[in-house]
Amino acid sequence: MTLQRSQARTVAHVLSEALPYIQRYQGKTLVIKYGGNAMVDEALKTSFARDVVLLKLVGLNPVIVHGGGPQIGGLLKRLDIESEFIQGMRVTSSETMDVVEMVLGGQVNKQIVTLINRHGGKAVGLTGKDGDLIRARKLHLRHADPQGGDIPIDLGHVGEVESIDTAVVQMLVASDFIPVIAPIGVGEDGLSYNINADLVAGKVAEVLQAEKLMLLTNTPGLLDAEGCLIEELDAERVVGLIDDGTIHGGMLPKVRCALDAVNGGVASSHILDGRVEHAVMLDLFTDEGVGTLIRRRA
Repeated sequence: MTLQRSQARTVAHVLSEALPYIQRYQGKTLVIKYGGNAMVDEALKTSFARDVVLLKLVGLNPVIVHGGGPQIGGLLKRLDIESEFIQGMRVTSSETMDVVEMVLGGQVNKQIVTLINRHGGKAVGLTGKDGDLIRARKLHLRHADPQGGDIPIDLGHVGEVESIDTAVVQMLVASDFIPVIAPIGVGEDGLSYNINADLVAGKVAEVLQAEKLMLLTNTPGLLDAEGCLIEELDAERVVGLIDDGTIHGGMLPKVRCALDAVNGGVASSHILDGRVEHAVMLDLFTDEGVGTLIRRRA
């Protein structure tokens, strides 16, 4: 099919605009946290897979870390296992952890790998157990009681990152593969732990000294008190917005993860609207970008 002249000019403009960004990021590592609507909507799943394959083909090194909360919840419901949440985190018994491993390390991980490979990429699925990738420790929460003390909260097999060994990831990247990581870690006790995917993505980006950490969300990005998108901010302003309550609720841990990454050496973090087709490409290769950019300094 022949392009109309106006369409051809648009395509040429897009490619020309992308060229300096491709040159800038060639050989750089990007860690992308994949979750939310982008994981369940068929058109968004396809656009994400195509974006990742294209990134690799033009010389960038994408590393994917994925979530899977809705898929875990769906299987637990079908198995008639009750889900309980405390402070936004799923209480994870040994029985629930078996389901988490089945869904994250099996079903979801392999679906993403298959989708990327079907669009011409070479993806390999991993969990934190592979190559001792993610060392975890049990997450301990405490709740203030009316008498001024605090009460420990046991979330079961919910963990946080103790350390990251990226040897297996670096081996795959050097061999032109795309690592796809499920956020399951192993503790010193030998038990498996479910870890928040944003936190894993941030720590992986930090240890790899990635050029960018990209967090796909179900919002346009970080919003101010009037609900307007904040396109760019530095670490100092992030702290201010947390202190004044503008950043709160479910966005708080995501922003803290992005902030920790840039403070740990990642050049920049991006909170992107994963509901937009080709959000990753638009943010990387266009002048406008999408979502919110967080830098160490303005």
